[in-house]
Amino acid sequence: MAETAENIQVLICTGTGGYASGAQSVIDAFEAEFEKQGVAAKVGSHCDIKKTGCRGLCANDVLVDIVMPGQDPVTYDFVTPELVEQIVEQHMLGNEPVPKKVAGPYYNKFLENQQRIIFSRCGTIDAESLDDFIANKGFLGIKKAVTMKPEEVIEEVKRSGLRGRGGGGFPTGVKWSFCKATPGDHKYLICNADEGDPGAFMDRSVLEGDPYGVIEGMMIAAYAIGCDFGYVYCRAEYPLAIKRLQLAIDTCQEKGIIGENCMGLGFKFNMRIKAGAGAFVCGEETALMASIEGERGMSRPRPPFPAVRGLWTKPTNINNVETFANVSYIFYNGADWFNSIGTEGTKGTKIFALTGKVKHTGLVEVPAGTTIKEVIYDVCGGIHNNRKFKAVQAGGPSGGCLPAEGLDAEVDYDSLIKAGAMMGSGGLVVMDETTCMVDIARFFLNFTRIESCGKCIPCRIGLKIMLEILERICAGEGQEGDLELLQDMAIDIKKSSLCGLGQTAPNPVLSTLRYFRHEYEAHIKDKECPSHACKPLLHFRVIEDKCKKCGICPKVCPVDCIAWEKGQVAVIDREKCTECTSCYDACRFMAIE
Repeated sequence: MAETAENIQVLICTGTGGYASGAQSVIDAFEAEFEKQGVAAKVGSHCDIKKTGCRGLCANDVLVDIVMPGQDPVTYDFVTPELVEQIVEQHMLGNEPVPKKVAGPYYNKFLENQQRIIFSRCGTIDAESLDDFIANKGFLGIKKAVTMKPEEVIEEVKRSGLRGRGGGGFPTGVKWSFCKATPGDHKYLICNADEGDPGAFMDRSVLEGDPYGVIEGMMIAAYAIGCDFGYVYCRAEYPLAIKRLQLAIDTCQEKGIIGENCMGLGFKFNMRIKAGAGAFVCGEETALMASIEGERGMSRPRPPFPAVRGLWTKPTNINNVETFANVSYIFYNGADWFNSIGTEGTKGTKIFALTGKVKHTGLVEVPAGTTIKEVIYDVCGGIHNNRKFKAVQAGGPSGGCLPAEGLDAEVDYDSLIKAGAMMGSGGLVVMDETTCMVDIARFFLNFTRIESCGKCIPCRIGLKIMLEILERICAGEGQEGDLELLQDMAIDIKKSSLCGLGQTAPNPVLSTLRYFRHEYEAHIKDKECPSHACKPLLHFRVIEDKCKKCGICPKVCPVDCIAWEKGQVAVIDREKCTECTSCYDACRFMAIE
């Protein structure tokens, strides 16, 4: 039993993943149990329930930390309302953690191999509390920045080596200097939170877990470039991020942190949220500005660049959420500190969203220069079901697929481009031996084709023709010359498209042709899918010498076409089989082909 008046803290993950897993029910259960048990009176201190942002290990939600006075936090995962009573009685009142429910050693390994800077407040503070933010260095960065001249602030950012985290990796300080140098009485600042890559949710989690940190980064940028109004362009599919950011903006306005005289520091800055309709192309800065102006989100030719002629023809600076989140920490700790982290070409840390065939999916933050192999195996535990690693898609739908020999590539802007991929916004989709690389190229190309604004012919027509070729190949109707045509078209589209969407959309095709050409050739010449993923090319059967007679496959078969008895090899009825791949996906022993 605690003998101090210091409060007990219950930290509950209430990011989107936490709520989806039942965080609100867990919160309600703790509140009810505290009242029922009279916990505050028994322990002699108040019990604070803090609704934190995502802490990264999203697949294990609901995550709960119990922080007893004078003790290290104890983390529980997969918490349900039914578990709360035991945690309260045994841990909070009895001072004995529930061993079978405590997160396993993988949780500590997941955290110890990271360097959490941007995420340092996510999962540890109440995301909606201004007091919690201020108690954790909040607004010390802007207070330091205003003691410097705007030009000195920009030089500090340049000296830190911070590059834009939105995908292009352009030096942030240089970008700010362009906007600062452009004459104009009115300038705009935009935070690009239009995160649309499949499997990517880094910016969403930062906005949900540390919204005040993003506001502070924008305040520093606004002071540096001489801007008095800012927008956060966030897709409407992020309701929780919008809610928490709007609450933070409203609180800052009420407290005088932003407004006509920010914090009494002598500069003006106001901001608002613009909710986007979810068009992927609006992640491109000129399309994004068109959307804010009320126009259809379509790219514009550059130059002129936004720093010269941007939103409503005024000089405009655009950075993404992660970039602004980094700015605050540069001014908390200094440019030299930030510059000491990472590689020569990429300073600081980078957030990645790990999805796909990996044991622990979620968000990780590692120093630039960490290898992809370390991220997948040391942080995220390796490949699901201990299958063989095949490839990783780095950089979102416009990135490239790297094979096993590319695992040693560093998460560094230049290293990834050299390997045939790109940093992008930070999505990593991990694939194992059951993934067909031709089908993956088709999937990502279909995504970019749908999201194309259609303004320029190479992107509008070229991607459609490439997709038709890939669909033919996956259906077993590929022809001689298809691969050469795909490669030629991909290169031409990259060279002639108007914006970054079209210029990078062929990357998945080019990278899979580079590393997995043999799979394309098998589809075309042999009418076989080596990964057994393309349904038109499938013919299911059980391999007797690989079958472990475990009985998993008949349990998952939706049409009961698999005959099995204990101790016997399973048999598939080919006439009943719908080729749904459920048995293939469920078999851990690769006994079905």
